[in-house]
Amino acid sequence: MRRTTDLCVAAHQDDIEIMAYAPVIACYSNPDRWFTGVVVTDGAGSPRSGIYANCTDEDMKRIRAKEQKNAALIGQYSAQFLLAYKSAEVKNPHNQALSDELKDILLSCAPHTVYTHNLADKHDTHVATALQVIKALRQVPAQNRPQKVVSLEVWRSLDWLCDQDKLLFNAGERPNLSAALLGVFDSQIAGGKRYDLAAAGRRLANATFFASHEVDDADSVCFGLDITELMESDLDPLTFINRRIAHFQQEVNSRIAGLWG
Repeated sequence: MRRTTDLCVAAHQDDIEIMAYAPVIACYSNPDRWFTGVVVTDGAGSPRSGIYANCTDEDMKRIRAKEQKNAALIGQYSAQFLLAYKSAEVKNPHNQALSDELKDILLSCAPHTVYTHNLADKHDTHVATALQVIKALRQVPAQNRPQKVVSLEVWRSLDWLCDQDKLLFNAGERPNLSAALLGVFDSQIAGGKRYDLAAAGRRLANATFFASHEVDDADSVCFGLDITELMESDLDPLTFINRRIAHFQQEVNSRIAGLWG
């Protein structure tokens, strides 16, 4: 755990591989950087169809845990945590147990950068996970905190952010590894959700549609938002994300006003 440089805290099995592929690949076979993953929920509520249609919640817990472990092996993660909380527990703002456990993990791993879900995501458990991460980071003594905290995209892209608010991560290297990492989550793909294709497509679209008058610098890009400020201050997360939404609104209004005459 102590060699961890990049740590991602995600809500569900496969969220890491969808949103954090860029840091995973940056750490892959790199002796100076090591990626560690944390999945907070147990996978019991996963949708299922086809060969998984008759699986119980207990079956799905085992299947999804195995899939996540396989992804960690393929991605050469330094460590993989499976905390196995129920979604309702993660969404409970008074659940101190989860933020305490995350704090212990942060202290044990001492990462340089932490990644998690973005506050504008449309999945309640994703947003709740990000909020739990913020609570945990605020409990870590200042001298032990990571240098940067970044939120990433799963159930809502971050392409709406104004360019000055975006962080860009090159995700174009080793596309075969990207396919392998998401391909192990057969319970989701065979169950009717082509996350493997969708995630790769989003990254390609991010790269192509980022700059309208410039040649692409990368073939595949992940967007992020720097939320380090939420660790270092007592700023309300709602205020933080509303400022970025306001930036977007101002940009749209300014463009239309200037062109409408």
